[in-house]
Amino acid sequence: MVEQSSEVVSEPDESVVALSDTGRRGAETERRLARALADLLGAESVPVDGHFFTDLGANSLVMAQFCARIRKTADLPSPSMKDIYRHPTIQSLATALGDATPAPAGPADAPSPAAPLPPPAPETRGKRRTHLLCGTVQLLVFLGYSLVSGFVTAAGYEWIAAGSGLAGIYLRSVLFGGIAFVALCAFPIVAKWLLVGRWRPGEFPVWGLAYLRFWLVKVLIHANPMVFLAGTPLYVLYLRALGARIGKGVTILSRTVPVCTDLLTIGADTVIRKDAFLLCYRASAGHIQTGRITLGDGVFVGEKTVLDIDTSMGDGAQLGHSSALYRGQAVPDGERWHGSPAEPTRVDYARVAPARCGTLRRAWFGLGTLTQLFLLYIPLFVGGAYMLFTEVPTIGKRLDPQSAALKPSELLPDALVLSLVLFFGFVVLGLLVLCTVPRLVGLVLRPDKVYPLYGFHYVLQRTTARMTNIKFFAWLFGDSSYIVHYLRGIGYDLSRVEQTGSNFGTEVQHESPLLVTVGSGTMVADGLSVLNADFSSTSFRLSRVAIGPHNFLGNNIAYPAGGRTGENCLLATKVMVPLDGEIRQGVGLLGSPCFEIPRTVDRDTRFDHLRAGDILRHRLAAKNRYNLRSMAGMLLVRWLHTFALTLFGLASVDLYGAVGDVVIGGYLAFTLVFSTAYFVLLERCIASFRALRPRLCSIYDPYFWWHERLWKVPDHYLNIFNGTPFKTLVWRLLGVRIGRRVFDDGVYMTERTLSTIGDECTLNAGSKIQCHSQEDGTFKSDVTTLGTGCTLGIAAHVHYGVTMGDGSVLAPDSFLMKGEEVPPNAQWGGNPAVDMPESGSRPGVTGGTTPAANASTANVS
Repeated sequence: MVEQSSEVVSEPDESVVALSDTGRRGAETERRLARALADLLGAESVPVDGHFFTDLGANSLVMAQFCARIRKTADLPSPSMKDIYRHPTIQSLATALGDATPAPAGPADAPSPAAPLPPPAPETRGKRRTHLLCGTVQLLVFLGYSLVSGFVTAAGYEWIAAGSGLAGIYLRSVLFGGIAFVALCAFPIVAKWLLVGRWRPGEFPVWGLAYLRFWLVKVLIHANPMVFLAGTPLYVLYLRALGARIGKGVTILSRTVPVCTDLLTIGADTVIRKDAFLLCYRASAGHIQTGRITLGDGVFVGEKTVLDIDTSMGDGAQLGHSSALYRGQAVPDGERWHGSPAEPTRVDYARVAPARCGTLRRAWFGLGTLTQLFLLYIPLFVGGAYMLFTEVPTIGKRLDPQSAALKPSELLPDALVLSLVLFFGFVVLGLLVLCTVPRLVGLVLRPDKVYPLYGFHYVLQRTTARMTNIKFFAWLFGDSSYIVHYLRGIGYDLSRVEQTGSNFGTEVQHESPLLVTVGSGTMVADGLSVLNADFSSTSFRLSRVAIGPHNFLGNNIAYPAGGRTGENCLLATKVMVPLDGEIRQGVGLLGSPCFEIPRTVDRDTRFDHLRAGDILRHRLAAKNRYNLRSMAGMLLVRWLHTFALTLFGLASVDLYGAVGDVVIGGYLAFTLVFSTAYFVLLERCIASFRALRPRLCSIYDPYFWWHERLWKVPDHYLNIFNGTPFKTLVWRLLGVRIGRRVFDDGVYMTERTLSTIGDECTLNAGSKIQCHSQEDGTFKSDVTTLGTGCTLGIAAHVHYGVTMGDGSVLAPDSFLMKGEEVPPNAQWGGNPAVDMPESGSRPGVTGGTTPAANASTANVS
């Protein structure tokens, strides 16, 4: 989709470019650059001193296509989007790239063109037979796990039912629940040591025997209930039991659990913020590569960060928010780095003073957590489930083996009543609790005061954060005018709201809702994380975060307290919000570390007439009515899903007396299949079983309201299929044009039918393909295509209108901007992404070992 500029005017007899006073070689570069840009803009000429955005009316999509066109010309330097923004005229761009322009060469001494990197060898690709066998074994493992869970659940229920009185039921619930919890925690540890032993740096192909062992250990580790104890000393003990070398006084807030734990070393007094990736593995070109991550003493790792394999940080080192260490990078002792890939900085990210928090305090907190868990939460869950089964006549009478099987006409009313009570009771009580409890906690927790970790105040802060970050309500109210009332209800200060109908997306999180201020007229896309709590390894402090008025925040942004942005700023997707320098106003910020770009371009202002006056009031009222219908429809959809699961549950309970324990395991497997089919069918029905088409429209266009409805279709079930061949099948059912033997370890696609994935691509955990963009009041979408054998690194983000050539690689935590074209077999990385041939992402490069020699034994001691 190329936008034509209406501001480029030229005379018919004018040359394509008015040359500047440069040398012959520079003038030729200017002429050729100008000709390419003029062709894209549909103009006869462009001035060499004309600003790309303000004078020529170009936009980032056009300039990305311009870069791609120049990149295909062998004897011209290859500009990146960062070069475009830093040198926004033909003259300045040609000057900046002048040193890279190759001198003309004669036929005799002309260098031969570089040979393209070879495609992956046939033996490294997941062959059809191993691919099918792997999926079969994974299915059998899931069915076996469900069956065992059914037997254990049935045995536990029958044993608890044999107790007499409330005290007997409580004691048996404590014993059964406690033993079951310990078994669930210990099983992944035992399985890891039996199946793998000790992880070692190495490499092996996906879908093979080594991968099956890796996958089984990974799934068991991630499904472990200890994940919910992240941020407590117990979580550190769990990682140590899995083989990680972790020193004293370490605080880990991230729930992204390391898999190859023997390769993880964390020094004493280190703090790791939430949403940090330290997996000690990555997938690349159909292989799993494992490598070490080493952190020294007193290290700080910020939020939304990625540490690739074979990286290290010295004692006292810091890695800022929204940053990444690429393979082979090492931060020296005491240095502060940020960016993607990280580079040195003077910004101090460890901004809270330490407090007294010794081993005894951590031990008491861990003991108290276990006491609450075993004596309160576990018996409440287990015993509560038992009481539900016995005291509710709807369920209790079906558990009697002597009772006759009931007819469907008898099951339906019971399922209807029970599901209505459970679902809408959760909605009403949840809203009531969320609008009261955080405000009561706010009376105790004071901003800008340093509190020690693992005490009463820490429990209040973590409980409030978890409670108010429940995704259901943001999902329900997001992308509508009603999200404003919800956020205000839980404590946000939204100043004087200028209602747009899309003030916030469906994903927003914070540490404390009472300390978030958002200025009037600001719009926020999905993925905002407000960092209004600072942590050290011994203390924490809450601080107010203030986002200025008339801002637009793109996707996946971590906004820290003290962010140096003011009024009327555009914060691009995955931008690193600056903590130093002057307060930015009236500009756009892009990249990590960030740099300034234009606040807006002509294409994003063409719908401004819809954002004021009577037309805004009429369109906003219509959007509100449409969004209200969407919310009601999605509540109905979620309740119908709950009703169906309740109905199946009652039917299973009815069959339990006749069939036995196997019915419980069958119920677990059936609900997964049903839920997947239900939400897939729902999404395709909303889309009328048609593919989306590229669009450019206002957010007040009815098409956009319909598109927002698609975003509300639940898709949490997708994560269950990560790392299996079944994920590809589900993507196909959702409309993704996806090839064979694609390895998907956790990618997310926002517009499925606008995404094309080639054969044998490798998609890492946390990566995202986003085929749309919304800036202020303008919505844009386009097709994104990944060729055969492409690799997306961990937490990489691909925008709309992108094409990645066969065998190309995008490094971890990179942002591939809209309209970019990555050549075949190229390796790109960074935020924004540029050509990085030295990134070393292919199998067998530095830090790895020979695939053939280590296909099955490199990771096992």
